[in-house]
Amino acid sequence: MLMRSFQLMITAVLILGAMSLGGCASMNKDECLALDWRTIGYEDGVAGHSGDRVAQHRKACAKHGVVPDLDRYQQGRSEGLQEFCRPVAGFRYGARGALYHGVCPEHLESGFVEAYEMGFHLYGLKARHRYAYSQLESKRRELARSEQAIQDNALLIISTSSTPEQRAQALLDTRQLAELVGRLKAEIEQLERDVVLYEMDVEQYRASIPYGS
Repeated sequence: MLMRSFQLMITAVLILGAMSLGGCASMNKDECLALDWRTIGYEDGVAGHSGDRVAQHRKACAKHGVVPDLDRYQQGRSEGLQEFCRPVAGFRYGARGALYHGVCPEHLESGFVEAYEMGFHLYGLKARHRYAYSQLESKRRELARSEQAIQDNALLIISTSSTPEQRAQALLDTRQLAELVGRLKAEIEQLERDVVLYEMDVEQYRASIPYGS
């Protein structure tokens, strides 16, 4: 199921961005000194960050001479992972299109991953629908521009102020535009069918899983 989700995302031409570093990256010395490392660990655990996240905190605060309390950080992170690794949280994480980095303890991972894959697959289906709809709107705008250009050329052709060269070029452009309009209409018809089909896929899949969207 996870592989199918990746394929859907590729079809939708989507790129997942890397999560940005928050926390103490912009903290001054007083803020770094005042950090409750257990709380920071808990927040990182709840967010599903990997264990090397603390290295980023260490680097951010090292210039102020502040060293993380690793024991308290790891204690907090373990508590946070208990929340993050619940199946319902896994589904929501996958439904956002976030990438799972294998952080859950072994006794929690099976249920988490199963729900995560459901959410991630739903994300892929919704992304495919959004992409098709975006393409449809783009083609409709291009069609409108092309039809307007044909009308403009028609006025140029019949205008008494047009030169023979201008009329000849307008005729040539109109033929090419007419071919483009034909292709666009065919593409739009297909995309309209795809949008309806993909929306049905989303709704049917959502109804088949034990989690809300």
